[in-house]
Amino acid sequence: MKRNFILAIDGPAGSGKSTVAKEVAKRLGLLYVDTGAMYRALTLKAIKGGIKFDDEGGLIDLAKGMDIAFKIDGEFKLSVQLEGVDVSEEIRKSYVTNNVKYVARIPGVREEMTKLQRKTASAGKGAVLEGRDIGTVVFPDADRKIYLDANARERISRRFKELKAKGYDVTMDDIEKDVMARDHSDKTREVAPLKKADDAVTIDTTGMTIAEVTERIVREVGNGA
Repeated sequence: MKRNFILAIDGPAGSGKSTVAKEVAKRLGLLYVDTGAMYRALTLKAIKGGIKFDDEGGLIDLAKGMDIAFKIDGEFKLSVQLEGVDVSEEIRKSYVTNNVKYVARIPGVREEMTKLQRKTASAGKGAVLEGRDIGTVVFPDADRKIYLDANARERISRRFKELKAKGYDVTMDDIEKDVMARDHSDKTREVAPLKKADDAVTIDTTGMTIAEVTERIVREVGNGA
């Protein structure tokens, strides 16, 4: 595999991006970069710092000075470190999830986060990045691009099971509203909306296991990695 190989994985909420990207990174021996976690961490920092979501200048300055790192233990368990503190669980809480969109839609914030994502991924052997604009904005020249999708019912079901397994008190109605709202927000925002890159390979993960999707992507990477 060539040095600094970049694999971009995009797709909507519940398509399996995070879990699959981690498995693919493990198989290929690459760094895994959860770009969504970076926006969540910034949102958390803004909330704790008392910065209002309509304070674009304040949020941009916050993004410029953000210290975030991804650490993986011997079992390939990922932790998100914000200024040296593990915030992996906290950034998944509803008060962060419900406000990420207000941060992510600011052009200046996205510009700074894109710089940070490129810097994070460009060190070492290479990286697998997953998000919503990786193949279109962050790394338009990525070596391989994958767009994961699944029907709405399956995406909602996956998200529900994931949160219930983590102990969250949620209902299917809650998750359906959340997923539909995120889809609308991601696809209609003016800056870096969710869309498939022209040269991305689409994989419909409906009915597929994590292992099956992982294997399919590894095959797509193939000998060109």
